[in-house]
Amino acid sequence: MIFSHGFGCDQNMWRFVAPAFEADFKTVLFDHVGAGRSDLTAYDAGKYSSLAGYADDLLKICRALGLTQTVFVGHSVSAMIGVIASLQAPELFESLVLVGPSPRYINDDGYLGGFSAADIDELLTSLDDNHMGWSAAMAPAIMGNPDRPELSEELTNSFCRTDPEIAKAFARVTFTSDNRSDLPNVTARTLILQCRNDVIACEEVGEFVHRQIPNSQLVVLNASGHCPNLSAPDEVISAIRRFVR
Repeated sequence: MIFSHGFGCDQNMWRFVAPAFEADFKTVLFDHVGAGRSDLTAYDAGKYSSLAGYADDLLKICRALGLTQTVFVGHSVSAMIGVIASLQAPELFESLVLVGPSPRYINDDGYLGGFSAADIDELLTSLDDNHMGWSAAMAPAIMGNPDRPELSEELTNSFCRTDPEIAKAFARVTFTSDNRSDLPNVTARTLILQCRNDVIACEEVGEFVHRQIPNSQLVVLNASGHCPNLSAPDEVISAIRRFVR
């Protein structure tokens, strides 16, 4: 079972979820380049100018460890990274668990992504101008649990630990990508975990992903915000267990 973190996070964000599966699975956690304890010298602006570069890293990890028929658990942008990887090498992925996925954040004709193009431009400009300030302002909204400020503080600190230049580039790739056309081609068993009151990936987006991926399952968690792996790990664990057993 491979756990892949979202933008501005690192593998530590799975510390409440991954241990629950260690008895039944070999668990694999890693940091995307630029996050956590990753090797910053491995960053290549050309390679990582699209999510395909991150999907390539995921495939290399699977092959280096001799993994096949894995359960991939991807949070936020890593959900689409997992989708891309599964299309390139379907034999490596038995199933996908997509936590708060969004194939496109920008609204389009007949599609609600949650943001206008102007919203995304403003978000990226703010991040370019003041990485630390952006992190402090955005983390509480993303976390979505105002009664638990310690969660927002952890997310803020995680954003601030990420290499700022890589974070800016990763944010642009994340928020401007469009992977809608990939979804109907997914062949792996797929579970979509959707939170309520998620400002990053609203419920309409989760329902869209569910409709587009053949034979997928959608579970709407009672959790609020975009990071249930931190705010509601027991719900995430229960949903994954029901799916993989």
